[in-house]
Amino acid sequence: MEIAILACFCLCLTACVFSGKSILYALVFGLLLFLVYGKRKGFSWPQLIRMALSGVRTVWKILFIFLLIGALTAVWRAGGTIPLIVCTAAKLIRPSIFYLVVFLLNCVVSVLMGTSFGTSATMGVVCMTMAGAVRLDPVLTGGAVLSGVYFGDRWSPVSTSALLISQLTGTDLFANLKKMFRTALLPFLLACAVYAILGLSIHSAAAPTEIEAAFARQFSLHWFVLLPVGVILLFSAFRVPVKWTMLASILLAAVCCVAIQGIPFLSVCRMMVFGYQTNDIELAPMLNGGGIISMAKGFAIICVSSAYAEIFRKTGLLDGAKHLLFRISRRSTVYTAVLSSAIVSNIVGCSQTFSIMLTHQICEELEPDQQTLAVDLEDTSVIIAPLVPWSLASAVPLASIAAPTASILAACFLYFLPLTRLVWSFLLKKTAPAPCH
Repeated sequence: MEIAILACFCLCLTACVFSGKSILYALVFGLLLFLVYGKRKGFSWPQLIRMALSGVRTVWKILFIFLLIGALTAVWRAGGTIPLIVCTAAKLIRPSIFYLVVFLLNCVVSVLMGTSFGTSATMGVVCMTMAGAVRLDPVLTGGAVLSGVYFGDRWSPVSTSALLISQLTGTDLFANLKKMFRTALLPFLLACAVYAILGLSIHSAAAPTEIEAAFARQFSLHWFVLLPVGVILLFSAFRVPVKWTMLASILLAAVCCVAIQGIPFLSVCRMMVFGYQTNDIELAPMLNGGGIISMAKGFAIICVSSAYAEIFRKTGLLDGAKHLLFRISRRSTVYTAVLSSAIVSNIVGCSQTFSIMLTHQICEELEPDQQTLAVDLEDTSVIIAPLVPWSLASAVPLASIAAPTASILAACFLYFLPLTRLVWSFLLKKTAPAPCH
């Protein structure tokens, strides 16, 4: 019965993705399906509701950061921060290397901040606005952003996923980072090569002078408006928690709105909630957006999908799938087992944290070397999560930069890393000496 329920859920998710419907419908259907399953397993409705609410409580911190992202993306637009960065970058960046630079910039900022959500809300928004200004493909730009933000989400000393994995496996974080650098080097170079080649297809774009003239009509492009960016970089360098970093940046951007752009304070507060809107026809496609309301859909996805975790754990819904996956994976390599587990847990769990914990639980007995297991988890659970359209790991960054879901297909680094590791694991198995009998 468990396999049939999971298959029904996955079928509903697939139908929503291919029909263009919101995956929120499938997630709500899945929640109802899992609650009915729990009832048939003997749990009462109050118990099942408590399970669901317990799962939601585990992501309250993420939900708060989600609200901060909405406010930040609005005031960075209104305060002139994004327009000035876009104008400056348009003068310096040639269109032929645009996608490569987007990938590299998001890699650097994500390593500093240690969070994909914070990076997408700052550098990611800047890059997407720049793409709109010079009329470049939003799908490819979104893919480059997604690749970059998860480079640092995986490989940063302040990354919560890296810290969680080091705690679960009882390993040293910095020793893990060293091994992760080695496994990521080839995929990183391959991703750089792909984005560089994609840039060769760009034949024309808007001139920097046209962009600056358009923004100058609406904004005062004073150097002061760069301070919200400066505080992000400074606080990140000193390892200040991301929520305080983002709050400081929001406050500075609000000051820019009032003092530099002359926007009334109450209007700034409304923008934080409802987003920035301009009446300029030329600027509207590039700048309109942001605000807490713009994150409502992603907020709902987080709440519904996070309700699954405790239901899965207490009802044993995934036990049959785990045993089946374990038997299949034992015939290949340990990395294949970890990768398969990560794919399944990300598809049904919709959360990077849930996937990490579930994959570790399934595979901890397969790999006696805990540091190897730690790197395997980083190269599977952390990286696979943003490739699932209904996962928080992709829904949040794509929502914050207003990129299409198809951007997932252009996130080259996220495909290259697990694929190169998979090939390497089979090569090592093939060249390993046969056991003595």
